[in-house]
Amino acid sequence: MEKKKNTIGRRKEAVARVYINKGTGNITVNDKDYKSYFSLIYLQNQVELPLKTIDALDKFDVKVNAQGGGIKGQAEAIKLGIARGLCEVNIEFRPALKAAGLLKRDPRGVERKKPGKAKARRSFQFSKR
Repeated sequence: MEKKKNTIGRRKEAVARVYINKGTGNITVNDKDYKSYFSLIYLQNQVELPLKTIDALDKFDVKVNAQGGGIKGQAEAIKLGIARGLCEVNIEFRPALKAAGLLKRDPRGVERKKPGKAKARRSFQFSKR
């Protein structure tokens, strides 16, 4: 059996543990097919993007455990995890993935709530009288 590469991708509160194997292009997220897990097409595209970038959509099997966050955060965490895993499989994939911006962890998170405000920036409703 081929060596299994495992990597981690993160985005906001979501964490994705990604296991990459040589295979036929099956992508499984939490024991479901990724197309049924991510019903929105653009989220499916996010998950496929690293594999499409190197034209290897049907060369690797990907198994993912995704936890935390929302559906979009999980999709983007998986995208980062797959990109990192592909770099471990073959270092020659790195320049193409880097040029597409797939190896950068998105650092944005939720801004903290401030005192005297309803949320991070939203003020309480103003009452003139």
